[in-house]
Amino acid sequence: MPARIAIIALMALGSVAMWLVNPIAWIWGVSQLADSTQVRTVHVVVIMGGILVTMVLLGRALGALSRLYARVSRPEDGPGARAIAPWRRSLRDARDGGAPRSVLDVVMVCSVCAALLVMGVWFFFFAHGGGLPRP
Repeated sequence: MPARIAIIALMALGSVAMWLVNPIAWIWGVSQLADSTQVRTVHVVVIMGGILVTMVLLGRALGALSRLYARVSRPEDGPGARAIAPWRRSLRDARDGGAPRSVLDVVMVCSVCAALLVMGVWFFFFAHGGGLPRP
């Protein structure tokens, strides 16, 4: 039981890192390397490429954690048991009642919702020059 909770906590931290920490870290890091406040194309390319590569690496790590969770929580299923992700299924397959959701599916949806909420709060209430119009 403690191993499963630790794996879920790591998935949650990894998900938050993917959607919030990763972009902020790349923007901050590249801004520290820039010699002026002027945005250059190379800065944008480095930020976008860095975010993309880091997201792929974090996604692979989250997938590995999901597989580890499946092994820890259901060792009797063995490595041959596979579930097809909901977004990879045909619409004709929807009639079977659906496959159970994995913990990673739930964690990712919750982290995306949290990231959108944080971004919205920041944009509308704390961003200078953006958000709600000032009276």
